[in-house]
Amino acid sequence: MFLLQLSEVKSRLVQKRLNQGMGATVDTKALAIFVHATSMGSISAASRRLGLAPVVAARRLSALERDIGARLLQRTTRSLSLTAEGVAFLPYAREILDREAEAMTLLDPHDMGASGLLRLTAPAALGREVIVPLLPGLLDAHPQLRVELHLTERIVDLVAEGLDLAIRIADLKDGDLIARRIGAVRRVVCASPTYLSRRGQPADLGELADHDCLALVGNPHWIFDGPQGIERVRVSGRFTCDSIDGLHAACRAGAGIAMLSTWSAASDLASGALIEVPLNARPHAPAISAVYPTRRMVTPRVRTFLSALSDALTSGVDPRMQKQSGLT
Repeated sequence: MFLLQLSEVKSRLVQKRLNQGMGATVDTKALAIFVHATSMGSISAASRRLGLAPVVAARRLSALERDIGARLLQRTTRSLSLTAEGVAFLPYAREILDREAEAMTLLDPHDMGASGLLRLTAPAALGREVIVPLLPGLLDAHPQLRVELHLTERIVDLVAEGLDLAIRIADLKDGDLIARRIGAVRRVVCASPTYLSRRGQPADLGELADHDCLALVGNPHWIFDGPQGIERVRVSGRFTCDSIDGLHAACRAGAGIAMLSTWSAASDLASGALIEVPLNARPHAPAISAVYPTRRMVTPRVRTFLSALSDALTSGVDPRMQKQSGLT
């Protein structure tokens, strides 16, 4: 049994609970049962994953809760859910398990394979077009690795949701985030032939005001690299959406002009379903960044995934994006 000092746990609420009952150490096997049970939806599934009998797993989890002095999970015959204490404790349980894995890697430097559960978030289009296609090869190469991918346009709190990594498309500013640039996204302004035949084609940024532009909800600006530097152009239209996929579908259906990533629009541009709209400025290419929740040593599974993603961005994506990103 691998025991770790709980002084690493930063939550004052959780630390108070732990200090009341557990002293200085915690059973990390019980933590693993707790973490797997929350992600897999049942203690039985967690016990199978860890090679334990269900009754043994339930007993270890109950002992953990007794030691802490708080119930972590609400359990019925049909469902399992986190209590308020469980929600607070989950990200720190994951951190303790990660620290154990890191320590074992240091003790055995020859064992650098990726293993365990990698939990990450990414924008939907990037996930669909780039990340998901690389996963089969990555998982085949690392049989002990599992991946849980959350595709969303919202900015996720990595610590609160227990995530290892976020892939974000933005020019990140200095702050509390620990970020590494791994590429950039070339974007294209485009519309369907039906829309352009009906409304005509704008020739410059100023003429976008006369068109139905398809923008994300709450983000009515398109950013361009103009002769004088960055230009923010306010756009408007009769349709907005909180999903890039929704904007893409609306653009293809003739609802207006959209700014899409080249990997999202490439097949439609090649088939003629969409037509690029050249303007007097080029769409700005924001960075693709890997964002970490902690400055501690990055785990092998995170390093392995980022290496595969960097390779995909370099070799497996529309070559126009490669040139823009400076990766080739």
